[in-house]
Amino acid sequence: MQNTLFIGGGNMAFAILGGLIGNGAPASAFHVVDPSAEAASKMSTLKIGCSTDWPDHFSPEVVVLAVKPQMMQPVLNSQAGNLKNSLIVSIAAGVSVAQIQDWSQQHQARVVRCMPNTPALVSQGISGLYFTANCSESDRSLVRQIFSSCGEVLVLNNEDEINAVTAISGSGPGYVFFLMEALAQAAKNLGFDDAQANLLVSQTFLGAATLAKQSDDSFATLREKVTSKGGTTFAGLEQLRTLGVQEAINSAAKAACARAVELQKGSN
Repeated sequence: MQNTLFIGGGNMAFAILGGLIGNGAPASAFHVVDPSAEAASKMSTLKIGCSTDWPDHFSPEVVVLAVKPQMMQPVLNSQAGNLKNSLIVSIAAGVSVAQIQDWSQQHQARVVRCMPNTPALVSQGISGLYFTANCSESDRSLVRQIFSSCGEVLVLNNEDEINAVTAISGSGPGYVFFLMEALAQAAKNLGFDDAQANLLVSQTFLGAATLAKQSDDSFATLREKVTSKGGTTFAGLEQLRTLGVQEAINSAAKAACARAVELQKGSN
């Protein structure tokens, strides 16, 4: 593993680094720049160094930008001199390759845009990756290795697909938790207490997702296999169709994608 510096030590950085350490990468290969005491405390649990500014003693080949999108320009402006010849990986939504190259004054920089999601915290995430054309095969292999440590990866063909990934898997956990919340409330309405409802819902979602991932059947086929004509699941699904739930989910994804595009335009 090449020396990798993370600018930003929040939850996503902690998840990725935790996955890397858990998969045997040496802590000495990483360093985090973050001014907060909370970040330093979290990184100490992984035995990873954390400083408030760029470290003099650490020479990274890879720099992962793990700061909020609104912080990206000042961070890149201030660290431009340190980024020469580094492979730059950004996990910020709405910040384009062109902006990263411009703000860092590295107009030929090798850049990877990545959209991970929060299940990376339990090594069950998925990350969409877009590589600029000048990234080498070694660059591609290294970044795939980094993000595979906390889940699956999907390599994208063009940069615009990052916005669609943001809408589906980046925002997707929010949709899932919304559905879980609603189903748990339905369980409580049927007489279960909080603990019982949460167990029923959590295990149902976990089991269904595990079954879907391990099966060769499509989602539609799996749905059909648990739906007997005139049975209980059929009755429930008919209500969801009547209420337009499928259309609502499609609209939610479109709105999230449109917002990702707006954010990118707004930071130009």
